[in-house]
Amino acid sequence: MKTPLLAALIAVTALTGCSRISGSRLNPLNWFGASTEETRTTSQVRVETVERRDTRPLVNQITALRVDRVPSGAIVYATGLPPSQGFFAADLVQRNGGVAENGVLVLDFVAIPPRTQTAVGTQRSREITAALFMSEQSLQGVRSIVVRGLSNQRSVRR
Repeated sequence: MKTPLLAALIAVTALTGCSRISGSRLNPLNWFGASTEETRTTSQVRVETVERRDTRPLVNQITALRVDRVPSGAIVYATGLPPSQGFFAADLVQRNGGVAENGVLVLDFVAIPPRTQTAVGTQRSREITAALFMSEQSLQGVRSIVVRGLSNQRSVRR
């Protein structure tokens, strides 16, 4: 009677140790965590726009950000919300030539506005998504990825 009880106690103790893996870097499901949002000021945007070489305007708001791991790197997905319908050619443009500063890789979410005035429509009808593949070599030393829009930015951390 004591042996099965002792074996069950050891098994329960060993299984509780497995829960620590869920929060570790070894778990592929939490390679990059959930995104967080920060608002941006107009002075920040003005300075950064001058520094950019891409003439496409920033999308007004970043509504979602996620990073999916793939065998040879990661894919960064971002969803943006422009002011009206009809924006196209959305891209995530790497700042600083794709070099991370202090472990932070910064991407600008840009899109071409429509040539004529279009309806505002619902939020769902205005959403656009852009993705960018990042190789493992380009992600070395990256602790955080930030995607910037006009009024806010979202970030994910390892």
